[in-house]
Amino acid sequence: MDLLDRLLTGGVVVTGDVVLSIADIDLVRVSLRALIVSISAENPSPWAGPPHAG
Repeated sequence: MDLLDRLLTGGVVVTGDVVLSIADIDLVRVSLRALIVSISAENPSPWAGPPHAG
C-alpha cells in the first residue's frame, strides 16, 4: 500500500495503443494516455473552483 501511496502522490502516466487490423491492414488505431494522481488539500484538483468560505 505504501508503494501505491508514493506513486499516486507523484503521479502515474499510463499509456497504451490499440490497433484493429484485418489481413495486416490497420483499420483503427487508438492511442490512450491517462494521468493518475491523488487529490488532497495540499494538491487540489485543477478543475475545482475556488474554495468556498464557510
